[in-house]
Amino acid sequence: MDFQLSDEQRLIQETAKEFAAKEIYPVSAEHDEQAKWPEEIHKKAWELGLMNVTVPEACGGPGLGCLDNTLVTEQLSWGCVGIGAGIMLNALPTEVLLSGASDEQKKKYLGRLVDGEYAAYAVTEPCAGSDVAGIQTRAVKRGNEYVLNGSKIWISNANHASWFTVMAKTDPEDGHRGMSFFIVERDTPGLEVGKPIPKLGQKAGWTAEVFMDDVVVPESTLIGKEGEGFKIAMKTFDGSRPMVAAFALGLMQRCIDLSLEYALERKTFGVPIIEHQAIAHKIADMQIRMEGARLMAYQAACLADQGRRNTLQASCAKAYACDSVMWVATEAMQIYGGYGYSKEYPVEKLFRDAKVLQVYEGTSEIQRNIIARELASR
Repeated sequence: MDFQLSDEQRLIQETAKEFAAKEIYPVSAEHDEQAKWPEEIHKKAWELGLMNVTVPEACGGPGLGCLDNTLVTEQLSWGCVGIGAGIMLNALPTEVLLSGASDEQKKKYLGRLVDGEYAAYAVTEPCAGSDVAGIQTRAVKRGNEYVLNGSKIWISNANHASWFTVMAKTDPEDGHRGMSFFIVERDTPGLEVGKPIPKLGQKAGWTAEVFMDDVVVPESTLIGKEGEGFKIAMKTFDGSRPMVAAFALGLMQRCIDLSLEYALERKTFGVPIIEHQAIAHKIADMQIRMEGARLMAYQAACLADQGRRNTLQASCAKAYACDSVMWVATEAMQIYGGYGYSKEYPVEKLFRDAKVLQVYEGTSEIQRNIIARELASR
């Protein structure tokens, strides 16, 4: 088994690492404090080719794979997971189109991402998050058009998206088999995007509500066939969960770096606190968890690139990495002691940023349901 990255992968990893250190990390606290949208940082990332890495060459993109996307995400998230998420989350609507769209749809809409647009993945609703099949947004066919009514919430990058991949029920009586995806342009009459939702952490990555009141879209915006929406969503999650695990990896590495630096400088009882076994073991356990999470994330991504089913591995990676980053961030605060609770030190931000990773793209509890179901079906 070869664990080595290719020369091209090491190059894009190093490019992302350098970008995070120079462009993201120095301003991460400012963007968090002000909940500031990092427009200039996103533009520089786009110019460097760090956005839309999975858009195929036929659509004008670099045509890189899930592992490449994971590598970039991990490095950018070291700088700031909120800023990194905003840069990387075009990958969600990209994955929807790659999973079910026609060649014409892919070329048109993915090409627009390459030209600098944002898109957003609109599935979650006020009463349906992890329960994807419980969405209430309706799409009613009328001639050669569909009329959409409903609302979405926690939609990342919605405030800047030019178009959305919207999941709606086309047959409410058929459960998860009655759901479909549509491409909806932002300027479609009846579609409204709310203000950014105030959040505990990841403040530089904006999320908002999206409201649809008699939004009319042509039949040509249907992705795949009617009733394929749930299948497309599940395939999208298989591709996106290694990326979310990578959000956690970057944040864990930042926690470890800061904890080690502090433990080498801070003295108690006449010695640096790293010399106290209780502290040294905390940092060692942080590293153990990160190494395990990284292997899981890379394995899930590699399986996706090979075209193999990775549902089990993607859920394992997402659950383990995101639970681990919450534990690691908590231990980092403990190592800093009272200073860890102060906004004058960086670890309280990392603690706040970590929590939501256990929630979005399927909660840790839902991941365990998926894992158990996958094992039971073998």
